[in-house]
Amino acid sequence: MHEPTASRLKSLAVQERPQERLEQYGPTKLTDTELLAMLLRSGTAKLDVISLSELLLSKAGSLPRLIHWGKSDFVKIEGIGTVKALQLVAVMELARRVIRGKLGDAPLLDSPEAVFEFALPITHGLEIEKFWTLCLDRKNHLIREIEVTVGTASSSLVHPREVFKEALKLGASAIVVFHNHPSGDPGPSTADIQVTRRLREAAEILDIDLLDHVIIGHPDRDPRALGFYSFKDSGIL
Repeated sequence: MHEPTASRLKSLAVQERPQERLEQYGPTKLTDTELLAMLLRSGTAKLDVISLSELLLSKAGSLPRLIHWGKSDFVKIEGIGTVKALQLVAVMELARRVIRGKLGDAPLLDSPEAVFEFALPITHGLEIEKFWTLCLDRKNHLIREIEVTVGTASSSLVHPREVFKEALKLGASAIVVFHNHPSGDPGPSTADIQVTRRLREAAEILDIDLLDHVIIGHPDRDPRALGFYSFKDSGIL
């Protein structure tokens, strides 16, 4: 149960409030809750800003998962209206762009390790499977990233037509595809293997190189501690 609005924040000693702690110790010393409170700046009619921050993180499950929230998710929280929801959506998009910006506008994706580094900020915290196509130029630099499907990867859901459509339009020389496993274990399922073989056959017909299919998980859940599975490294591609 969260305390009424003013009591929680005002009960803290001045030096223990997020703004004062940020000024004195720097951002690395603040908790996720405190950092989020600094972004929110104010609470709602029933929750002070710290309690609201805790509620958002609790509902999302973690800060990385909160990054994937949209407007419809934020407005479900009592007291968060359209304006604050849109502010939060903008902040989350900014966070994603900062993470992605470290890789540059046209990152070189010539190895499963590079694909994993590129994909992890996109997939981390997702609770459902999604499937992407990365369209590449002749030197394996990214031209465009395409989200193809949402839902467990299967031959019925991941159709070669959708996977290669944008690559053909963009004149891509090659593609890499990747999808996430929300469990964190990147080990391939039977459906993953079937999809990969089907895409390999389509790539040969369309004369576009399918360089790899990478499954994105997390090192902590991967028996090999890599966090990803490469069909190229496995010999299937």
